[in-house]
Amino acid sequence: MKPVIGITMGDPAGIGAEICVKALAKKDFYDRCTPIVIGDLEALKEAIEFTHSDLQLNEISDVSEAKGQYGTIDCLNLNMLAPRGWEYKKVSAVAGKAAFAYIKTAIELALEDKLQAVVTGPINKAALNQAGYHYAGHTEIFADLTKTKDYAMMLASKDLRVVHCTTHVSMRRACDLITEERVFKVIQLANEAMKMMGKAEPRVAVAGLNAHCSEDGLFGDEEARAIIPAVEKAKSAGINVDGPIPPDTVFVKALAGQYDIVVVMYHDQGHIPVKLTGFKLDVNTNKYTSVSGINCTLGLPIIRTSVDHGTAFGKAGEGRANEESMVDAIDLAIQMAQSRVQQ
Repeated sequence: MKPVIGITMGDPAGIGAEICVKALAKKDFYDRCTPIVIGDLEALKEAIEFTHSDLQLNEISDVSEAKGQYGTIDCLNLNMLAPRGWEYKKVSAVAGKAAFAYIKTAIELALEDKLQAVVTGPINKAALNQAGYHYAGHTEIFADLTKTKDYAMMLASKDLRVVHCTTHVSMRRACDLITEERVFKVIQLANEAMKMMGKAEPRVAVAGLNAHCSEDGLFGDEEARAIIPAVEKAKSAGINVDGPIPPDTVFVKALAGQYDIVVVMYHDQGHIPVKLTGFKLDVNTNKYTSVSGINCTLGLPIIRTSVDHGTAFGKAGEGRANEESMVDAIDLAIQMAQSRVQQ
């Protein structure tokens, strides 16, 4: 059976509905899965209109009603929005409440095994907060609603994959969170993720935290105190892992094919190289010609992948959003869902 993939529409004031419509214009997805958009029919109707799409909509109230046929978007309509009941490009509690409802519904369906994976469209944190949901982002919502303690964010472009030990915290706080236990757990999650992505014997690299991996303690003690012991523990557990490797060379080695994935210590250490390899900006038009890349939460009891960009309010409602990252996220969700079935 083809896996059923739930795609949350994201914040309706952003580009989420548009990139859903554009991504689901690809016939290949329907050959490999049954995609269902979890959101609002009204927003999808507008997206079809301003993108001049020929796709049809099939409103459903239960996953079992999905047709899974190319040319038709199955929409689990939560009716959070009245016609014209939201405004593009604007942060609002209405949009935040709707976005959270889509995510919560998708998680519940996945936990009931009615969905084999969840793909999330972009949300706006300010809108979530206005609606009363105080989360740092998708990752924290999924961890909370699935009651998951040990989890990590993986980012991937076509050429590079990274997993973070820390994410949405200050740099000072990130240093405190780099412990042997945490680094070891993230190495394990990275190794498991690569196996789900088809690598039978993953090669894992671990980045240092400090310049030159602290130069034998001259620039800090995190390597000696936490990272090196974690790497040695992972090796003893049978994981093919190297590190710590200086952050200014580890990504060069990974891009050259020496490693399949890099465990990084903090948010920007991982985000910057992935976005450098996946995002391309045309300075003459000030438009992105590529937004390749995905975000995936590891350690959950369910599969969750996501676009690796925000709501792009500046483009919302105009029909010019790039769906490449959504395509990548759906593709990875299918791959991971199929791999989990085979395991």
